Amino acid sequence: MSFLYLIIAFTTSIVGAISGIGGGVIIKPVLDIISIFPVATISFLSGSTVLSMTTVTLIRSRHTKGQINKKTASLLALGGIVGGLAGKQLFDVIRLGFGDDRIIGISQSTLLLLLTFSVFIFTFFKDKITPRHKDSILFTLFTGFLLGSLASFLGIGGGPINLAILYFIFSMDSKTAALNSIFVIFFSQMTSLIFTVVSGRVPVFDPLIVILMIAGGLTGGLFGAIMSLRMSHKAVDRLFMSVMVLIILICFYNIIDLI
Repeated sequence: MSFLYLIIAFTTSIVGAISGIGGGVIIKPVLDIISIFPVATISFLSGSTVLSMTTVTLIRSRHTKGQINKKTASLLALGGIVGGLAGKQLFDVIRLGFGDDRIIGISQSTLLLLLTFSVFIFTFFKDKITPRHKDSILFTLFTGFLLGSLASFLGIGGGPINLAILYFIFSMDSKTAALNSIFVIFFSQMTSLIFTVVSGRVPVFDPLIVILMIAGGLTGGLFGAIMSLRMSHKAVDRLFMSVMVLIILICFYNIIDLI
């Protein structure tokens, strides 16, 4: 059973590294289905995997042709750091307030379902939508804050909404948006995990599981970064659309199951 977590982390990290969604957006709902862990443990395992994947992906992508927009990505990451802390605090407040993991699980799955469905519709009609290009520092910081808050609260690291925002607001193509999304996810996820460790809120679980999932994140991120270089923008878009359909189906299943 432990190696199933390795396989999940490996395959989702490959997809996450290529498409820029981080992988956690798949890991989180899948673990909701197969595991008996509480939501706090699932969020921690997902976050650890995503951090390992984004780390190796960014290292592997250092020598690619300057796809990271340093100014925009840095401002988004800074906003994402603050947003990551805010989202983590909100998650803890709601979890402690309700004291019922089922309510938290339904809330997370419902919000993720709505966000993913909205992004799916947006992506389907993307060719008919004219992207914008915002240079405002405050607007970029706020966008990063919003993305970081959602990612941290949902425990997904990033998600499809990152790609839609980066395309529509910052005029990035699929591959550029994917790499910049990974950059933002890295900082928001690292901040969230550091906060969890420093505040002494690390959940109890078998250390072997997190070790296997981190190993899967590292190897999956490496393979994903290599595969991304060989894929066209259209291929990345098709993968992204397929992943969103999968996420929508899994979230819908989780909501019905929890109800």
